[in-house]
Amino acid sequence: MSKNFELLQQADKLQDIAAPQREERRPAPIPVPVSAAENVGPSTPLLVVPEIAQSEISRLVHRLFQIPGAEAPQMVVFTGTEAGNGCSWLCARAAELLATQVSGSVCLVDCNFRNPGLERQFGLDNHYGLSDALSQGEGIRRFVRPLSRPNFWLLSAGSVIEGGAAVLGSDRMRMRLQELRAEFEYIIVDTAPLDGGTDGIVLGGLSDGVVLILKANSSRRDTASKAMHELQTANVPVRGVVLNRRTFPIPEAIYKHL
Repeated sequence: MSKNFELLQQADKLQDIAAPQREERRPAPIPVPVSAAENVGPSTPLLVVPEIAQSEISRLVHRLFQIPGAEAPQMVVFTGTEAGNGCSWLCARAAELLATQVSGSVCLVDCNFRNPGLERQFGLDNHYGLSDALSQGEGIRRFVRPLSRPNFWLLSAGSVIEGGAAVLGSDRMRMRLQELRAEFEYIIVDTAPLDGGTDGIVLGGLSDGVVLILKANSSRRDTASKAMHELQTANVPVRGVVLNRRTFPIPEAIYKHL
């Protein structure tokens, strides 16, 4: 048994996601503008997810957002211990899967100013997003775009800005996050890995908690322990820990029946 798996068992927060083969206390849903609705329909493909990964992501989404009672979070930040762990891949698919399971509005937000690219998961370009919302005064709806479902939206990172990570804890950022809470029922935030800065900790403190992403057969136990300690020291709730990109020594079709 790997040290990573032992650590997660001890934390009692393990959610195991298979490696991809390819790269109620909420407001009413916001309406989809007619112009946007024209771009949403059966012709818009859903993100590709291997069957066994889809099952695990569905369980993760259910445990995060569909908890009975008043404790279910509205805004959750996904962050990794290091780069290359598939955090953006998982964020995009978790958000889209959530949008298929609920009638309320879901917004996926790219807060990774260090290395933006969440929009590429959907084959889109990165323009007029969060960084622009932080420097302009228009309402937050002006900066989001519809995705594969009428209740599914994306706020990309936006224009490149100098020292973008420094604005994450600003009053302006707090105001924009409050706008997102007022406009959308569910918000999933993608941010830079913790080995490159404290972005995930800062944003975790402004949200309802963090999901920590580890890379199977790569993330070290001491790295994961350090990340957990930093989040706990900052009083950031850890909503879950995901072991991502695990490979199977036997065919997937056989594995899922074991």
